[in-house]
Amino acid sequence: MPANLTPEYKRAEEMFRQAGSTEEKITALELMLQTIPKHKGTDHMQADLKRRLSKLKTESASKKKSGGKDLFHVPRGTSGGQVCMLGTPNSGKSSILAYTTHAHVQVADYPFSTIGPVPGIMMHEDVPIQLVDMPPITPEHVEPGQIGAYRQCDLILVNLDLSAVDVTEEWEVCLDFLRQRNFILPENPKQDEDVFKHLLRPCLAACTKTDLARPGDYEVMQELCADTMPMTRCSIHEPESLKQLAFDIFKILDIVRIYSKLPGKEAELKDPFTLPCGSTVFDLALKVHRELAENLKFARIWGEGKYPGQQVPRDYILQDKDVIELHFH
Repeated sequence: MPANLTPEYKRAEEMFRQAGSTEEKITALELMLQTIPKHKGTDHMQADLKRRLSKLKTESASKKKSGGKDLFHVPRGTSGGQVCMLGTPNSGKSSILAYTTHAHVQVADYPFSTIGPVPGIMMHEDVPIQLVDMPPITPEHVEPGQIGAYRQCDLILVNLDLSAVDVTEEWEVCLDFLRQRNFILPENPKQDEDVFKHLLRPCLAACTKTDLARPGDYEVMQELCADTMPMTRCSIHEPESLKQLAFDIFKILDIVRIYSKLPGKEAELKDPFTLPCGSTVFDLALKVHRELAENLKFARIWGEGKYPGQQVPRDYILQDKDVIELHFH
């Protein structure tokens, strides 16, 4: 009986062939099992996939148990989101990280000066955002384990050197990388793409070195990627453009900042809690103190469109810059 493998299975199979880490291979094998047609003609293939998956999971668990360290695992800390940078050699990633976060990073005019992840904290007003410089990619090479870092982050920042001789070539390299690993939808997505949706990641294209670019190049790039992802422009010599970059990242992260207030005390308008848009008062209580959250009775709120101290229920949807006073039983 012929296997009649689906396009979705073949796509997952290609993802497995390109996997550079054990975790990425596990993800691909799980997708292959999910998308393979279930009939007698594929029984042997299904059994082989299950055997390979079991072996990889055992190897992964053994490595973690023995204290094996993943070079590309970057702890998130208390930031409002983790943003991993993607780009070809000399695309300006390291310079942007150095100027926006003051992280100790090697900035050089030769390729491959970044050999591992380098994190730093970018501020959007009072919201810390973790920005992670990553080794550059080429059509021929991606560092093993690097894909896993992109898989776990909240946003991929695609860096494009607008002063390059052919920035469209850089764009194509990054676009192929993102599509082949299912970080963005394929060029012609079908209705049956739902199986891959959990792999997608928000992306923002950042045209760097705009002070050196030719007139009209940015507009050409805007038109080129208008249907794929939003785009912004920045230069280390234009401080306002770096502020705009931080703002654009904050908006795409789709988070709200919430300030806490103790009963009878002034609000602490610094070090806000950050939560996904759509979060409730109860979600905030969980973040403040998980064990006490179940005893949450109500909250009082100070914010735009509210009268000071207005009482709101546990399921009230929070808005950016709300000040919340939690009351427990």
